[in-house]
Parts: sequence; structure tokens; C-alpha cells
Amino acid sequence: MSTDQASRISSTGVTVDVGDATTRYLLYGLLPSWFVPGVADWVMHRRTRIEDTAGTKESLIHSLMMAEVGIPIALTLRYEVNPLLLSVQLGGAAVHEATALWDVRTAVESEREVKPIEQHIHSFLESLPFGALAALMCLHADQVASLVRGGRGDPDAWRLVPRRRPLSPGYLAGIAAAIGTCVLLPYGEELLRCVRAGRKKDKRNRKGHRASCVSRFWSRPRASSRSS
Repeated sequence: MSTDQASRISSTGVTVDVGDATTRYLLYGLLPSWFVPGVADWVMHRRTRIEDTAGTKESLIHSLMMAEVGIPIALTLRYEVNPLLLSVQLGGAAVHEATALWDVRTAVESEREVKPIEQHIHSFLESLPFGALAALMCLHADQVASLVRGGRGDPDAWRLVPRRRPLSPGYLAGIAAAIGTCVLLPYGEELLRCVRAGRKKDKRNRKGHRASCVSRFWSRPRASSRSS
């Protein structure tokens, strides 16, 4: 079977380009659906009152994980897939997985209840990056081979190359709007809520400490005065 034949499937008389179909799936299926478990995870954090348990630390870890995934996605939407971009994507996926383990450990140690449904949501958030990366590597098998060779013979292997067929401004604007609505707004609200709760807790602790110091001062026995 030739490469051209392998890239096309015709089971009902309709010729389908597998590469184009996979690209459309990534752009209009997998990437937009990624926002759903992200919002669901935020809802679970809110329901378990993250601001009163793990607080700002866990919320900052969430922001870190979004950056670890968001930066490779943003680069992929604007630049050609090559060994440099594949290295960024693979590194981002690996670091994201390690940070996810840190995130769950932080939540458990803080006694925030991570319910089974939240754990199931996490399974989507962890598997979708690997699924997207696997599909992208299949689409660009030649660049995977170039990466294995260290980019030898390819002058553009280790630099960012703008996409030869740029995505439409409308699509990019839609993704940006979805990121703002489903990622930046909810998780920004979460971080702000945690910071405020942390400040209130610190303020209560300082007041309690001062009250304790005053109480200890007045409760100390006084030396009795002697008449001369």
C-alpha cells in the first residue's frame, strides 16, 4: 500500500484524507473539549472550599499546570511542528504529569477532600495532553524522525518557523475567548479567593497572638509591695 493510499480511507465511496480529518479533530474536537474538564475541576475545588484548606499553594500549582500545557498549545497554533516544538511539547507533557502528582499530594496533605468524581476529572486532564501529542506526532512522523536524529540536515529543526498555512483569525480569536472564559476567569477567581482567605486567616492569627500575649502578661503573678 502506498503512502497516498494509506492516508486515505474509502469505505462508503467517500474519500477521506486521514491527515485532514485528524487535524480537524484536534482543532475543533479535542482542544475545545479540553475546557470542559477544566471548568469541572474548578467547580470541584470551589465545592471543597480550597481557600480554607490547601489555599494559595494549591491554586498556584493549578496556574503552573495551565502554563505547562498552555505554552506548548499556543506555540503549536502559531508555528510549524519541528524537533524544537516537539521537544517543548514532550517536555511540557512530562512536567505537567509530575506537577499533577504534586497537586494531588498537596490537596491530600491539606485535608481537602478529593472526591472520586474529581479524581475522574483529573484522568481527563492528564490523558488529553498525551492523546493530542500522540495524534500530532502521527501527523508529523517525519519531524519525529528528525528529532530522533537530533535534527541533523534540517536547518529549521531548532528554530520557531511560522505556520505555512496560518490558522484563521476567527479560530484563534475563538480559542482565545474560550481560554479567557473557561481558564483565566475561573482560576483567577480561585487564586484571588485563596489569597483573600489567606490574608483573613493571617489577620485572625495575629489578633489571636496579641490577645494571648496580653492575657499572659496580666495573668503573671505580681510581686507584693512592702510597707516601709
